[in-house]
Amino acid sequence: MSKFIDKLNSVSSGGLAPMGFRAVGGKPKPKMILVARVVGVGTKPTVAGADAVLVSIPKAGAKSPQTLVKAAPDIPWGGWLEEVTGPAIKKLGEGGADFVVFPAASVSQAVLEEEKLGKIVEVEAAIDAGLFKAIDDLPVDAVLIAEEKPSLSWQDLMLFRRGANVLTKPLLVAVSPDITASELQALCEAGVGGVVAGGKWAELRQMIDKLPSPKAGRRRRIEPLVPRISSETVTVSEEEEDDEED
Repeated sequence: MSKFIDKLNSVSSGGLAPMGFRAVGGKPKPKMILVARVVGVGTKPTVAGADAVLVSIPKAGAKSPQTLVKAAPDIPWGGWLEEVTGPAIKKLGEGGADFVVFPAASVSQAVLEEEKLGKIVEVEAAIDAGLFKAIDDLPVDAVLIAEEKPSLSWQDLMLFRRGANVLTKPLLVAVSPDITASELQALCEAGVGGVVAGGKWAELRQMIDKLPSPKAGRRRRIEPLVPRISSETVTVSEEEEDDEED
């Protein structure tokens, strides 16, 4: 099982600790997961503060970023593939990747055949609610909305909250490195389990660690609407019946 997916599930489920006293010096679980997004496979980024590293791999034939294993041995990393092929997935697994991010429109066979990698599907924020719900029945572990914007709008927050309410699987959102603490708090309150950012990871880590805990009871599951039929019978007066006959 993917180490990153395990941690993401722990945070997204609320990270409830067992009853009793916490061990002295126990490290509190983060409010949100922070994923450092890097571009290129020949770099050794300083990703202090990140819970995982996501490497953008634009070409299917690109070399596997094995240098990350030495640069950050204790941090799980994954590949963000634009072109999904069997060889590309195989290279990730052989290179020590922990998870893979792939577009929803990509061919599924190559990803399905790889059992060791955690699977994160990339979708659009405005995807139909029915398709969001269908993701729960697919063999994927999490969902990423990758439409990074300089700042968040109210519509963005509504779409993120809708996705988190419909899904039972963790939701990740790509954000600007310049995102503010108040925007991070809004994402946390909306049910977003983690953010993917392209820089300023140490600063983002500090902001996430200082976030207040989400308010209990704010997240609601969206249930299908079923029309209700009243048990009361409709009576028609004699005058109305006469009018209809005329």
